[in-house]
Amino acid sequence: MEVNPNLTEKAQRDLVLVREAVEKGSQKAYAELMGLYKDTIYFMLLKMTGHPDDAEDLTIEAFGKAFKNIAQYTPDYAFSTWLFKIASNNCIDHMRKKKKNPLVQEANEEIYESASVQNLPSGTNDPEEHLIRNQKIKMMREVVEKLKPRYRQLVELRYFRELSYEEISEELDLPLGTVKAQLFRAREFLYNILKNAQERI
Repeated sequence: MEVNPNLTEKAQRDLVLVREAVEKGSQKAYAELMGLYKDTIYFMLLKMTGHPDDAEDLTIEAFGKAFKNIAQYTPDYAFSTWLFKIASNNCIDHMRKKKKNPLVQEANEEIYESASVQNLPSGTNDPEEHLIRNQKIKMMREVVEKLKPRYRQLVELRYFRELSYEEISEELDLPLGTVKAQLFRAREFLYNILKNAQERI
């Protein structure tokens, strides 16, 4: 990986870290690169999406994609430019899919709604409303049951017990980044299950 003399001092520093990550597989270098740009990427994605949870998930995904393809980075331009391009393109794809498939958002909304109605007294004697309420809870429970055990547990903690990411991290003794990444995957699986169910209707 040749050094580009036109790079700024900051970009030269990043290039050293990239080289350590690629050539030595240095976890410290990966962690440093993430530490340098995580907040900036997050706030950029928050501005693009308007949703904190989406921004957090997309930040993790952007770094995942960048690190997976880091060997393809060439120092013709700054690493930060390359990373921001990956993050913004990934976010645009995400928003396009979300617009095209509103079930992505519905997966979240359905879980939250089912979890919250489950914990509320019915407050009505209307048998039809009671039946619909129970069917909605039952449907979401069945969908969640189809997830792998580790994803099912995360969804239970996040949506049914309404724990924060930090509380889940402590309860399961998992790194915060792992909790967020796995919840992102769980929501993806839920979306696919709901999408398939809708296609069969």
